[in-house]
Amino acid sequence: MKSDRVLSTAEERRAKVLTSAVATFAQGGFHAVTIADVARHAGISPAYVLKLFTSKTQLFIGALEECYRRIMAEFERAASKASDTSPEGELDAMGEAYADLIGDRDLLMLQVHAQSAAMVDPLIGEAVRAGVAEVTDYLVSRTRAEGWRIQQFIAVGQLCHLLTTIDAFGVDAPWAKLLTEGIRHADARPSGSSAD
Repeated sequence: MKSDRVLSTAEERRAKVLTSAVATFAQGGFHAVTIADVARHAGISPAYVLKLFTSKTQLFIGALEECYRRIMAEFERAASKASDTSPEGELDAMGEAYADLIGDRDLLMLQVHAQSAAMVDPLIGEAVRAGVAEVTDYLVSRTRAEGWRIQQFIAVGQLCHLLTTIDAFGVDAPWAKLLTEGIRHADARPSGSSAD
């Protein structure tokens, strides 16, 4: 019994570190945030974080994998509850769910920082590619949609990232109205609150 409790505590701490890593890296990005920053946010020692993750890069990748895990869980939830089970219907349901999910700006900003860091760190680049591949493969296998629909789904998601990061929804100008027309977004939720 004792070993189960130790394992449970270790799993809980790992989950807490990943939650803190998502929030902390989302705020400061890969280059500015330190292991000590994540540890402070999690309320544990930097040494313990290093016991779980051997480097800052591995910690960032763990946070990114957690981000993709949350996205995949939300996609699965939305698709399984879609009233329209056609490929388009399931994609629409997942798109609506994603618009709500990135109301948690931590998930949005972590992806933005990861895309930036991917340009200079090959391990992070591989993690971003793996996450995009996992999402894409899931969309294909779940919806059986044509390739161009999957491509459009991903492209609109990236447009949503851009429009949200520059707060285009709050801009009263022709260009902003053009780019935001028909695109729904969620108001920002407090840092660290997620929909899953």
